[in-house]
Amino acid sequence: MCVLWGCEKPHVNIVMPQEASNRVQFAGEHLKKALEDAGYSSAVLTDTVGMDKEEVCILLAQAADTTGLKMEGFSISTRGNMTTVTGNDGSGVIYGCRELIDHVGQYNDLKFPAQLTDAPEMVLRGGCVGIQKMEYLPGRGVYEYPYTPESFPWFYDKEQWIKYLDMLVENRMNSLYLWNGHPFASLVKLEEYPFAVEVDEETFKKNEEMFSFLTAEADKRGIFVIQMFYNILLSKPFAEHYGLKTQDRNRPITPLVSDYTRKSVAAFIEKYPNVGLLVCLGEAMDTYEDDVEWFTRTIIPGVKDGLNALGRTDEPPILLRAHDTDCKMVMDAALPLYKNLYTMHKYNGESLTTYEPRGPWSKIHSDLSALGSIHISNVHILANLEPWRWGSPDFVQKAVTAMHKVHGANALHLYPQASYWDWPYTADKLPDGKREYQLDRDWIWYKTWGRYAWNCRRDRSSEVEFWDKQLGDYYGTTPAEAGEILEAYEQSGEIAPKLLRRFGITEGNRQTLLLGMFMSQLVNPYKYTIYPGFYESCGPEGEKLIEYVEKEWKKQPHVGELPLDIVAQVVEHGDKAVAAIDKAAAAVTRNKAEFGRLQNDMHCYREFAYAFNLKVKAAQHVLNYQWGKDLNELDAAIPWMEQSLEHYRKLVALTDSAYYYANSMQTAQRRIPIGGDGGKNKTWKEMLVHYENELANFKANLQL
Repeated sequence: MCVLWGCEKPHVNIVMPQEASNRVQFAGEHLKKALEDAGYSSAVLTDTVGMDKEEVCILLAQAADTTGLKMEGFSISTRGNMTTVTGNDGSGVIYGCRELIDHVGQYNDLKFPAQLTDAPEMVLRGGCVGIQKMEYLPGRGVYEYPYTPESFPWFYDKEQWIKYLDMLVENRMNSLYLWNGHPFASLVKLEEYPFAVEVDEETFKKNEEMFSFLTAEADKRGIFVIQMFYNILLSKPFAEHYGLKTQDRNRPITPLVSDYTRKSVAAFIEKYPNVGLLVCLGEAMDTYEDDVEWFTRTIIPGVKDGLNALGRTDEPPILLRAHDTDCKMVMDAALPLYKNLYTMHKYNGESLTTYEPRGPWSKIHSDLSALGSIHISNVHILANLEPWRWGSPDFVQKAVTAMHKVHGANALHLYPQASYWDWPYTADKLPDGKREYQLDRDWIWYKTWGRYAWNCRRDRSSEVEFWDKQLGDYYGTTPAEAGEILEAYEQSGEIAPKLLRRFGITEGNRQTLLLGMFMSQLVNPYKYTIYPGFYESCGPEGEKLIEYVEKEWKKQPHVGELPLDIVAQVVEHGDKAVAAIDKAAAAVTRNKAEFGRLQNDMHCYREFAYAFNLKVKAAQHVLNYQWGKDLNELDAAIPWMEQSLEHYRKLVALTDSAYYYANSMQTAQRRIPIGGDGGKNKTWKEMLVHYENELANFKANLQL
């Protein structure tokens, strides 16, 4: 009776086989800790002999017959005080235990389901960590970052890695991607090329120890570590030894560079056999034919050499990134040689613009998924979401649903929501001068994508209840009060995606949307476009402002999303987000400082929406002048520009003491609204001067 009605929290025995695998053992200890954190006493046992029949017992086991069972699935059955968690494999036991943990957190009781069976929809569900920096290292180019304590002190922080891995488990994710240009020279030594190592002996030993630690801790959690690298990159000492460049798009595939890379891959596979590889053939190769040759005659043979050295025949996964290559051509040549291949492509480019992808960009996904291998949808650098908080469950659920239905993808690769280049920190300024961790700030980002990668076919009304409870627990409010926070997240979540898909003029991290745009960029986007037609090929059908005004003058019908409608919508989204977050403020009793930062972000989104809307209206008048040559149109633009600046000044006030920067990539690659080499023009305060000068010059030119 006490168990049923909770008059006293009972003792819980967790029973697992004596010869349990490392994943089942982790599942038991993970469950034990969660129960104790919830106030229950608990013990892990290997049998039920002598157990009090009144005690709660949770039995962990793996299915004896896995025929027809989906990997990582589980079943839970409860009879009286006995709950049995049966995993289809070791990972299934972990996820079954997570189901019990989530139940305790949601309902604060041990009334587990009488019968429940579940399994993930997506095969791979993982997050990535960039072992890269916001700026280039001295004497080096893009992506060239050896693993060193000086560059990446956080890489050697075991406590932080455990926290990250446990976050993946909590969100039912099973893969961790490490991105780096040429990691091999930091992790393996080659007998034929001993001079190729890029780090000193002490650092090399630290790297060996950390990589072994990380992969072992990941493995027992059912997490697969996947190392990414670019081609053809060479280690700096290797390149200097032979008088070569570290990277060169026009580099021919020579026996020397092929042998070095093949032996590097082989040594890595031999040393870390449970680690997969993510291969980016693009960006440093010359032709698609070279891509095929490099992949089939260097990379795959290197992996096989490593397996042969171990006497193994099972193939670790190789993931082929579709960026800047003809992925289908490469796969057609590679599949006869190696079966465990995956393909990967950016979901919306290097941004988040829509949950309804279409057109040629979307077709790349569907064509790759038709090859028969697992296709991975990569939510890549979120250049248009930096640096403010973003967490719309509704948007994410629709996006993951589209990954399945439109793209045919069955795996997720997830970038951090902001500050990819500055991992593990956010851009937030904290009062004590300390840095905020992305895992702490952006918990809802990982939770939303993890939840829907597991199952995107969840009832919307039930999901609203779920997120109200999650946010209520985090901020110490009732679920009803937390509903206002959810409303703020979902309203603000539409602003940056809508604006970028209608006004974006260069793909990816070359544009920092939330710093704004110059009048010339709004009036003549074609002048600044690096990838013409990118957003038109990805997002919903619609018109640029320049197209809209032309059709108005020619009295032609409009098609799809219209720019003036979009700016009106984002103003409404901003107003609703602020109204909701301000309404919730009085009810918050927990994590108040973080709520204050979230509230400030909602106000930032609104001021940005207002400033952008008003500047677009000014740009419309300028375009009208270009068609009608009526100087009154230019006069009419000035009040709109002045009002836009007033809201931008408010944005400066909101961000100046709250953020170190707007964008985490601070190199010459950033172009819009202005170049950012050397960390310049990275804040709203810095940009305000440019926009004020723009208005002054506009007025002066009009007088002339």
